[in-house]
Amino acid sequence: MTRYGAQFGPDITFLGVDPVDLEDTDALAAADVVIVGAPFDGGTSHRPGTRFGPMAIRGTDYLPQDGSRPHMALRVDALQDIRVVDAGDVEMPPGEIERALHALEDAVYAVASADAVPLVLGGDHSIALPDATGVARHLGYGRVSMIHFDAHADTGDIEFGSLYGHGQPMRRLIESGALRGDRFLQMGLRGYWPGPETLSWMAQQKMRSYEMTEIGKRGLEECLDEAFEIALDDCDAVFLSVDIDVCDPGHAPGTGTPEPGGLSSRQLLDAVRRICRELPVAGIDVVEVSPPYDHAEITTFLANRVCLEALSGLAARKHGISHDPAGPLLEGR
Repeated sequence: MTRYGAQFGPDITFLGVDPVDLEDTDALAAADVVIVGAPFDGGTSHRPGTRFGPMAIRGTDYLPQDGSRPHMALRVDALQDIRVVDAGDVEMPPGEIERALHALEDAVYAVASADAVPLVLGGDHSIALPDATGVARHLGYGRVSMIHFDAHADTGDIEFGSLYGHGQPMRRLIESGALRGDRFLQMGLRGYWPGPETLSWMAQQKMRSYEMTEIGKRGLEECLDEAFEIALDDCDAVFLSVDIDVCDPGHAPGTGTPEPGGLSSRQLLDAVRRICRELPVAGIDVVEVSPPYDHAEITTFLANRVCLEALSGLAARKHGISHDPAGPLLEGR
């Protein structure tokens, strides 16, 4: 698992953090978070292009690639106050989905088993299967809950004759035993897929899905409060999976299956920061960013900031900051 570098484009690290080799166990053990690129869109059912997501997420920013990002509200620097390194892209050959997913699972397991948090940059959502499985291999099957932001449930069974694709990873995770259905929390579902048969299967697994209609009525914060209680009941850690299409297409147009009526970018950023600050997060992925369909890098900027909010939340948790400070900014850190 030698560091591969960027598969599609120049070999850069996330905002200039240090590179790391996945075979360097000492370097992994010294890290708090390891960025892993998953440049794969072979599970896409509609618009492709997410293979270019990791490279775009790493480099899209108007600030220097200097390995430093002080957070205005939390008064932490996510890239300095915790050790964040970048392992480059996993070699994921197009057209060979099973080989590609196995390679990613091994990479994520290498990070998790070093007690670092893998932050995986997708790629389409088929990568959630190896991402969460790699973490569960370390912490134990059934010991990790899932908080899943998405417009779609991704619980399909066989699609286009295959068990693997970006509409099926959550079913495969539950069927394998890696994750429990009754500790599976989904945020932002809406639209016209999946159908009644799949929804019935989800109910049988006791999955909890917060559709946008419920979030609109109750408020996202109240829904998160409830989800946190479920996520921490008889589980040791949380995996956070963020499909960028959870946001309304006006906030994230560059994605494969846009669905109107989603979260705002502000809601998503606040939620991700809160989750990583308040919960024992053991793994994260940010998926379904398709740069060819983006406009003015709106979606890629959002995904970059989702990663930074997650990292800032992890840094705040490590340093005992339990809430967003409300005082004047000039008071400093």
